[in-house]
Amino acid sequence: MAADTTTGTAAGTGTGAGPDDGALLRARGLVRRYPAGRAGLRRRSVSAVDGVDLDLRAGEVLGVVGESGCGKSTLARMLVGLERPDAGTLAYRGTDVTRMRRAEHAVMRRGVQMVFQDPYASLDPRMTVEQVVAEPLAAARTGTRADRRRRAGELLELVGLSAGMLGRYPHQFSGGQRQRIGIARGLALEPSVLVCDEPVSALDVSVQAQVVNLLGRLRDELGLAVVFIAHDLSVVRHVADRVAVMYLGRVAEVGGADRVFDAPAHPYTRALLSASPSVDRAQRGRLGRREVLRGEPPSPADPPSGCRFRTRCALAVDRCAHEQPLLRLAAGDDPARTVACHRAEEVLTG
Repeated sequence: MAADTTTGTAAGTGTGAGPDDGALLRARGLVRRYPAGRAGLRRRSVSAVDGVDLDLRAGEVLGVVGESGCGKSTLARMLVGLERPDAGTLAYRGTDVTRMRRAEHAVMRRGVQMVFQDPYASLDPRMTVEQVVAEPLAAARTGTRADRRRRAGELLELVGLSAGMLGRYPHQFSGGQRQRIGIARGLALEPSVLVCDEPVSALDVSVQAQVVNLLGRLRDELGLAVVFIAHDLSVVRHVADRVAVMYLGRVAEVGGADRVFDAPAHPYTRALLSASPSVDRAQRGRLGRREVLRGEPPSPADPPSGCRFRTRCALAVDRCAHEQPLLRLAAGDDPARTVACHRAEEVLTG
C-alpha cells in the first residue's frame, strides 16, 4: 500500500474511512506548534499536535483518549476553529476551512460547537443562564430578544433543566447542572458536530453517568456527531462508536471501540488498558500479556526519532528507532481499524 507522506498515513487508511464516506469533519496532517524559546540562535517549538488524521461521520461518537499532554485538547480547539493549524487541512462538509479567512468561518462556527472541560470556568459568573445560553444566538444575530429567550428556555428543557431557571446565575447550580448549561449553549445554533473536551472529568462520579447519558440521548434525538475527548477509558467505551488513541501529538491507533478495547493492536493502547482500574477481570483476560508503561512520556520539544513510543515500549527494535510507523491495516485484522506500529501483528497475537 502506497504511503501518503503528506499526512503520515498509509493512503486511504487514516481512520478506516474511505474518501466517499460523507465525513462531516475530515482532518489530514494537522499540525499545531507553539514557541518554546531559543536553542542558541535557533528558535525552538513544541508540536502539540503533529500530523493527525481523523474522520468524523454523521451521527457517530468518536472517542479520543491518551495521557495528559498528548495533544487531545489542542486537537479539539483546532476542530472548532479556536486554533489555526500550522500545517494540514481541516474540511467541514467537504470544504477546507483552513484556507478560509476568519470572516468566512461563520458556517463552520454554527455547525461545529464545543463543550468545555470545566463547567465552573467556562460560564461567565456575571451572566444569567439566559444570557449564557442565548449568547451564541445574539452573536449570530438570530431572532429578537424574545425569540432568543424562548429558545434558551427550550434548550434548558432539552438538557433536563427548567426554563424557570433562566434568571439564575451559574453559582446557583451544581457542577452537573452547569455542564448541562454548557451543553445547552453548545446546542444553541443547532450544530451538526459537538466537540466535548473532557466534559465529565471535573464532575463527581455519580454525576458523570448522567451527563454521558444526556449526550447519548442528544446524539440519538438530534442526529449529532460527537467528538468525545476523555482520559477515563470506561466512559469512552460506554459512549463511543470509534476510538482514536493519541500519543505525543500523533494517533497511535483508531478503530471501532469494541475492537480497540478488546484486542488492541498498539502496545501503548494495551498499556493504557492494563493500567486502567476500570478494566474488569474478563477484559484483562482477553488482553493477554500485561503491557507496562516504562518511565515518563518524552518531551514534545525533543521527541524520539522513529516511533515516539519506542523509549517506553518493551517490543521496540532497531527499526522503531529509525523508521516512523504510519497508520496502516494490520495483516488479518479488522479493515476498519488502523495502527501505527511496526509490530502490530505480534501485539495482536501476543
